[in-house]
Amino acid sequence: MVSDTIKPVLIMITGMMFIPLGDAAGKLLIVNYGAAPQFVGWSRFFLGIIFIMAVYLFRGFDLSILKNWRVWVRGVLVTGAISNILIALETETLANTFAAFFIGPIVAYFVSALLLKEEISTSRTVLLFIGFVGMLLVIKPGISFTIGTAHALLSGVFYGCFLVSTKWLAGVANARSLLVSHLMIGSIFMAPIGLSNIPDLSNPMLIFLVLLSAIASAIGNLLLVMSNKMADASMLAPLVYTQLISATVLGILVFGDVPDWVSMVGLSMLLFSGLYGFYQKAKTL
Repeated sequence: MVSDTIKPVLIMITGMMFIPLGDAAGKLLIVNYGAAPQFVGWSRFFLGIIFIMAVYLFRGFDLSILKNWRVWVRGVLVTGAISNILIALETETLANTFAAFFIGPIVAYFVSALLLKEEISTSRTVLLFIGFVGMLLVIKPGISFTIGTAHALLSGVFYGCFLVSTKWLAGVANARSLLVSHLMIGSIFMAPIGLSNIPDLSNPMLIFLVLLSAIASAIGNLLLVMSNKMADASMLAPLVYTQLISATVLGILVFGDVPDWVSMVGLSMLLFSGLYGFYQKAKTL
């Protein structure tokens, strides 16, 4: 049986493999099929609600948590993260978008310590920044600052705060209720623009990508919520970098971006940062 300390890490890493898949599908929709980022974002939220509720046979959801103002704050944060990263993907490459987006784990780490009083240490801080350097090696330093990069950075800030808010609400409801609540809130906020930009859905591949974007994102976020309910957000924050592994593989298979040896060094640093950070925390439990 997987121990209680290893389990949340495995869940987190698995979830981080699905999220870039959803973003890659979203980028294909926007770039190859002319779908508006706002429609992609809205459809991701709306279809995600249906998927998650169907998985659980529409049982075990406590929607009364929507009366809690903190749940709406969390929903707004994830809406900001999704909408901004999709806008960034319209003009930026997948790698560059994720490079700026990875400001999120640093935000989560320090905000968790400030607001939630979670443990912070020099060694874990160093490991977090090793992971950040490794990420830069994968996408190469010196990203030119553009409007798309600004949106990706803003997405990362929203995402980092979302990670903290998930832990903030850990005792409010079960993972499925928290996930559906933010999907509902995102769907509500993005509906006016999303529904006014519905593309021609006669193309089967477009429909497939819409479904893939929504379902992959829903699975990834469900696993994220589950993991953050089981362990400190500050401990799990470095593992968010493992998204870049999935993004690199997708870059090779979908966009033809083959990493060089420098990128491989960066990936190794990312893995070291996350796994060793967990190892240090596990020793204290």
